[in-house]
Amino acid sequence: MTDVSLQTAYQDEPQFSDYFALLKPRVMTLVVFTAFVGLLAAPGGMHPFVAFCAILFIAIGGGASGALNMWWDADIDAVMRRTAKRPIPSGRVSGDEALAIGLALSAFSVVFLGLATNWVAAGLLAFTIFFYAVIYTMWLKRATPQNIVIGGAAGAFPPMIGWAAATGGVSIESVLMFALIFMWTPPHFWALALFMRSDYDDAGVPMLTVTHGRPATRRHILIYTVLLAALALAMGVTAVAGPVYLASALILNALFLKGAVAIWRRDEAMAEADNYLVERKFFKLSLLYLFAHFGAILADQALARFGLTWEVFL
Repeated sequence: MTDVSLQTAYQDEPQFSDYFALLKPRVMTLVVFTAFVGLLAAPGGMHPFVAFCAILFIAIGGGASGALNMWWDADIDAVMRRTAKRPIPSGRVSGDEALAIGLALSAFSVVFLGLATNWVAAGLLAFTIFFYAVIYTMWLKRATPQNIVIGGAAGAFPPMIGWAAATGGVSIESVLMFALIFMWTPPHFWALALFMRSDYDDAGVPMLTVTHGRPATRRHILIYTVLLAALALAMGVTAVAGPVYLASALILNALFLKGAVAIWRRDEAMAEADNYLVERKFFKLSLLYLFAHFGAILADQALARFGLTWEVFL
């Protein structure tokens, strides 16, 4: 075999980065961060090594969900511009390999999270993987325009799992953290669907933009953003939040509402003329929105360790 043939054969072999891409590392970043905040905000304490193991296994479980999602969605991923370069549609990893990796990591993460912490957290992780891979990916995504509304629960579980890992249970605070992500997911993805234009049409995915049209999607973004803002501000008076969170929530939700109103007021002629710049800006803000809210919770927890709670400022 010539040097050129050897180089081509080597390039055709899947690399570690291809297998890692199956785990959706950018999504995993959000999973890890929100789970960490849920764990740290929980009452009591954990040994640092146990906490590290808990976050690691939650991250692996999130990655397993991503691999199973890519295995099932390989056909539509190949059609959509945003996903066509993923490992399976690009031919770098086979579907069978993705399925095996997803199942193996699912079992590994659930069992070892249970052994490291408790079986309530492990059960929540198992349900999250099942919900994302089966309920959302295999059923809701191709069946209903409410796919991202209901399916958003899968991405909302990590802080609840982190809380359960630390406490062995669920509380109103962890439910509210779950609800914050759950309500954030629809406007975040609908904004993406608006400026990605034909991707979901071409793939036959019944996203709201496809089934009800763009004007209806814009109205839904506004409605969910109003509900999200109310929920985010309400969480400011719970035990996990404090002055940093409340100040951040006031600013972030004012900006988010402003963006949602700007989207709602637009028409398709305006959208085509400026290449959906408003929707792109709103989508980018939505990424900062969630990280900033959970970052503020983290900051308030750090202040609380020095005795700087609401009582000091009242």
